[in-house]
Amino acid sequence: MTTQELIDLRTCIMEGRNHDALAIIDELDAMSKKDTLFKIDSYLTVVLIHLIKNQVEGRLTNSWAASIQALIRKIKSLNLKENQISDYIKEEEWDEILEEAIEFAIRDASTEVKNGAYSSFQLKEMVDKNSVFTTANSFLALTYSYSANDLLAVIDDNLALLPGGEDWKFGRNNK
Repeated sequence: MTTQELIDLRTCIMEGRNHDALAIIDELDAMSKKDTLFKIDSYLTVVLIHLIKNQVEGRLTNSWAASIQALIRKIKSLNLKENQISDYIKEEEWDEILEEAIEFAIRDASTEVKNGAYSSFQLKEMVDKNSVFTTANSFLALTYSYSANDLLAVIDDNLALLPGGEDWKFGRNNK
């Protein structure tokens, strides 16, 4: 929200132009929602990058696990509307978002997987997108089923199921 929009809103209200004031409020609401969805998409892309690295490298590092935990928590928090009752993205709407995000994530992950050993073209052929998609969807589903307090423990349980997750859980070979 810019200062000018606030000035315009104040002016509309003071002049009794309620219709114009409501139009400004609707515009501000749409901008806020767009910003929230952009942040969620950015966080989701990073989660996907970590899941791609995990799948291709067959390991889970403390750093990747901590990042996934933090990002899933942030997604949960951002996705919950201010009314604390409904979500911006419904549970059944993630598939379309994941379909788009995974393509970007594979490209971005190519610079990180095995220290950039693969081009995005090579990595695209190596990654089992359905598996990454399913794993990401299962993490996202947790945000609808668990409170913020319980979410971390459940994420940890799910991380332990990933390739290298048991080694991560017990601190073996974890760089």
